[in-house]
Amino acid sequence: MASRKPVRWHIAVFLAPAVLVYTALMIIPLFGTLAQSLMNKDATGERVFVGLQNFARLFGDAIWSDAFWNALANNTWFFVIHMLVQNPIGIALAAILSTPKLRMAAFYRTAIFIPTILSFVIVGFVWKLILSPIWGIAPGMLDAVGLKFLFAPWLGREETALTTLALVSVWQFVGIPMMLIYAALLSIPDEVIEAAEMDGITGWSQFWKIKLPLILPSIGIISILTFVGNFNAFDLIYVAQGALAGPDFSTDILGTFLYRTFFGFQLQLGDPYMGSAIAGSMFGIILVGVCIYLFGIQTRLRRYQF
Repeated sequence: MASRKPVRWHIAVFLAPAVLVYTALMIIPLFGTLAQSLMNKDATGERVFVGLQNFARLFGDAIWSDAFWNALANNTWFFVIHMLVQNPIGIALAAILSTPKLRMAAFYRTAIFIPTILSFVIVGFVWKLILSPIWGIAPGMLDAVGLKFLFAPWLGREETALTTLALVSVWQFVGIPMMLIYAALLSIPDEVIEAAEMDGITGWSQFWKIKLPLILPSIGIISILTFVGNFNAFDLIYVAQGALAGPDFSTDILGTFLYRTFFGFQLQLGDPYMGSAIAGSMFGIILVGVCIYLFGIQTRLRRYQF
């Protein structure tokens, strides 16, 4: 008679604290918010079930829909800049820093990664000071290299404010894709690299033909993390431009729109039911994006894994 496999109770014991904390702080509030998005107050102030009426107002009522679609468009542009600027730069930096002959590579990795551990408040406030046309150092730095004519109050213009903040966010978080891709490059077996070198494939040609296809799964993970992080963004916009996300809501994203709606701001009263509808919409957008990645992209990238 075959012996039964022992039950590994220690796994449940070690996982239980994390699961309980995550459930209490994330899962229960999430379902509570989704349930509240289906509620509202009647004429007597009583809480009643209204179904999808809050979502219908959010998407169809001009008072709400104009602000929502503006925030969604800005959020999408915020994400696109990270995908087109942050991740390619992170991949390039990882490829350069993984070069065996590069000196002081550890110093460069640390210097590039340090901004990611800084507070949003510090980053937003410092960059707002740097880019200030009155007391900032950006005009002087550009003047020192003869490029002062390029300076403009980027955070004060509707057409440049959001892009400027997105690039500030890129500066802060480019170290994350760099380190993830760096780790993926180091995990490539030496036999593969040696075989490529024996075939005369070296340098950047080796990276494009050999290494890049092998790290595609890691790039996919970075892409979905960027998507989730950007559509949950709030802190940098709030610190740099305030809850109104000026100028004239040109930097308003879903996070700041949710904050103003849920908690209220200045003359705008808070509406937790419409705020929950916005949060539910954000959850739906992120869920759809993650599902597309998991079922449409990840399955294709697995073929490149060892």
